[in-house]
Amino acid sequence: MSEKARVAALKTSPETVIQDYAALLNMFGYKRLFSPKDEIILKLNLSWTRYYPASSSQPWQLEGVLRTLLNDGFVRDNMYPVENRTVVTDPHKGARLNRWTPVLERFGMKFISLTDVEWVTYEFKTPLLQLPKIFPEGIEIPKLFIGKKIIHLPTVKTHGHSTTTGAIKNAFGGLLKEVRHYGHEFIHEVLVDLLLMEREIHPSILAVVDGTVCGDGAGPRTMRPVVGNYILASDDQVAVDAVAAKLMGFEPLSIDYLRMAHEMGLGQADLRFIDVIGDDIGDVDFHFSVGKSFVIWGDQMLRKGALKFLKRIALHSPLWIWAPIASNIYHDALWYPFIGRRRLKQFMQTTWGRLLQKY
Repeated sequence: MSEKARVAALKTSPETVIQDYAALLNMFGYKRLFSPKDEIILKLNLSWTRYYPASSSQPWQLEGVLRTLLNDGFVRDNMYPVENRTVVTDPHKGARLNRWTPVLERFGMKFISLTDVEWVTYEFKTPLLQLPKIFPEGIEIPKLFIGKKIIHLPTVKTHGHSTTTGAIKNAFGGLLKEVRHYGHEFIHEVLVDLLLMEREIHPSILAVVDGTVCGDGAGPRTMRPVVGNYILASDDQVAVDAVAAKLMGFEPLSIDYLRMAHEMGLGQADLRFIDVIGDDIGDVDFHFSVGKSFVIWGDQMLRKGALKFLKRIALHSPLWIWAPIASNIYHDALWYPFIGRRRLKQFMQTTWGRLLQKY
């Protein structure tokens, strides 16, 4: 794909981040995509029920976007802040622990868990690569999403399954039910499918990506938090994920889902054809590397590694319940107490950590 894409990028700080989100949205020209009477899905990102830096949407990210929309006359009752559950996350508890709830209450809004809305089987006209094989009985999506515009609120971080995660993968938690982990075996094809699906059901799509604090290493949970001080926005999910990958130190076209989406004309992943407006990020390189947590390593061993012969009984039978139990034990009873708590304590001493305490 050789068409030019636009990505807005701003350097920010805890003292100016709310105003900077307004500046970012207006610099990109978000009103070309949205008008005040539109119904808009605000798709949050919850990778862990507990708060851990960069793992989930930041409260100031949500506040900055909401405050901008409301100040510009958008209708409170026409905006739907949503997130889904997984087999290892609790969306209502996660909204509280990640400080989304107090932000929403400040604006007279309520968080919507996608477990509480109607899901319908949707017949996609667009040929998909992998999801129809994973869900042969039909792909269910939230009825709430159909025909509505959407704003994605991901963060800049690595992911053990897909190298990076951001705007594109944020739809993974919106358009697929809690058993979406079945898609991990074919994650790059599934992410391309999500792009195709979103194009069919959403009239406009905008990604507003928080890179104030980024995640390096074995994402999306067991990461090393790194202060990045950047925020991004684009209506091209491929382009904004490519720019985020560049910030982290990855070549976007070396990441399969970005390359595939680029080759299929679903967005721009070639940095030569992306106009970055705002602050210059040409020399920014966080030198991140992607790792695999014990849970993701085990998942990949079962799905496509040496333990594949156990896949059906371990992941597709009534015995599958062991997997989320093992994940919770590893993340919450082992990794967080012995590693994560110390990293969170260090983060809380930063200026972003002090801002978090105000929420």
